[in-house]
Amino acid sequence: MNVKGKLLEKFDTVIIKDNFQKREFVLEYAENPQYPEVIKFELIQSNCEQLDGVQVGDQLNVSFNLKGRKWTDPNGQVKYFNSLQAWRIESDQSSTSVPTGGTSPEVQNSKTEEKTPEWMNQSFSEDDDLPF
Repeated sequence: MNVKGKLLEKFDTVIIKDNFQKREFVLEYAENPQYPEVIKFELIQSNCEQLDGVQVGDQLNVSFNLKGRKWTDPNGQVKYFNSLQAWRIESDQSSTSVPTGGTSPEVQNSKTEEKTPEWMNQSFSEDDDLPF
């Protein structure tokens, strides 16, 4: 999923455990300028570095995944949580990406799919008979 908006606030990276960190930021999304939405996203692990190159007020294009999870508290009550996990932040003023330390699986797959396989460039004539 993608959304474009203005960066309203960015927070410091928080180390949750020795091997896990996250960083949150807030984007103003104005699909209808009369009623802008204020949306909080999170970055995890090496993606936290993507906010280092942007300033509050910058127009951004954010690619993210919608995440949801179920948790049962110690009293046995079930609770549900949603998060918007950003994996790529691009400046809307240019077509270049903000430097990142990591790449999501979606980005890696799209990079491999962009290359046209060699067999697709071959010409096939009508007399090439298929055995079925």
